[in-house]
Amino acid sequence: MLYKEQFKLITFYKFVDVVNPEKEVEDHLKFCKDIWMKWRIYIWTEGISSTVTCNEWQLKAYKMYLDQHPLFNNPEDFDIKTSKVDGHKFPRMAVKYKEEIVALGKKYSKSEIDEAGNRMSIEDFKDIIDNGNTDDYIILDMRNNHEYKVGHFKNAIPANTLNFRELETEIENYKKQFWDKKVISYCTWGIRCEKSTVMLQKAGLKNTYQLDGGVVKYINTFNDGNWEGNLYVFDDRVSDYVWDENTHTIIWECIFSDKKTDNCENCRYSHCNARIIADEKEYKNHYWFCSQECVDNALETGHIKTSDFDRMNYKLLRADIKVHPEKKDEIMNKIRTHLSEKLEGVSFNHKISQKETLIID
Repeated sequence: MLYKEQFKLITFYKFVDVVNPEKEVEDHLKFCKDIWMKWRIYIWTEGISSTVTCNEWQLKAYKMYLDQHPLFNNPEDFDIKTSKVDGHKFPRMAVKYKEEIVALGKKYSKSEIDEAGNRMSIEDFKDIIDNGNTDDYIILDMRNNHEYKVGHFKNAIPANTLNFRELETEIENYKKQFWDKKVISYCTWGIRCEKSTVMLQKAGLKNTYQLDGGVVKYINTFNDGNWEGNLYVFDDRVSDYVWDENTHTIIWECIFSDKKTDNCENCRYSHCNARIIADEKEYKNHYWFCSQECVDNALETGHIKTSDFDRMNYKLLRADIKVHPEKKDEIMNKIRTHLSEKLEGVSFNHKISQKETLIID
């Protein structure tokens, strides 16, 4: 019997004041390369966040490294946020420095994060969903709109943002709508809510709470059907199936048909790249475009993502046009002929790009 290697996906973060993040990046990268992990780790002046895939011995080695580190030791919920996966979910190793631990447009110190607090345990949160009076509280999904579409907690409403930096522009709307409610925010790991809670409380929304450990901690602990749909993730899975056949729910329809699906894909027209809910077969039938507009733009510009499913290397062809502009018409005609053959007889429900738009008016 052949040995099948077991892999784990680890997600964690820790807010801590980092004086020399560039040096920490250098040291972290050296260690992780030595044990051949594949990951995406970011280090900021605000702390560290990490999503990595590794085998069992790499996991033990990395945990020992963190435990002995003067800044990054004892990250919360390290074990409970560790999930089994079928292999590496990142193509390479990367440790990078960025200005903020999550891009909100404002930096907060560890003391500000700690003072905001107001963490709600997953047990109390579950009790509110199961037994609470829905008139007394608001469950606010602090992730972006495309993440909300893939799946969310029962009765949750979206934060109405296309990216996290837009949060500040929505705060006045929250104050008008939720001023008399208990606002419970959640996000994937809990990291965005750490910063958003500070911002909301500084803006005057004092009755604001955050789900401790985020969605990952909840779904790794309970299997109760309180999560609807899939979970949007930040590795090559894109969308992760939540729970089992008895508790999983499919909440969306394919944009190309009336088929129920929670499969998440991207439009292959580069300037669109819309995250769309699409049945895998229908997505393939539409040659991985989301709308007629994106097909037309692709035929006009050639800005199409190259992928294994298509024998045409569009990136190489565009580079060839730059080097030999006199060949542009010949190359573009080649692209148009190829795509026209693939899309013959195909119609799109959507005439314009399905790039994310605001959910709440």
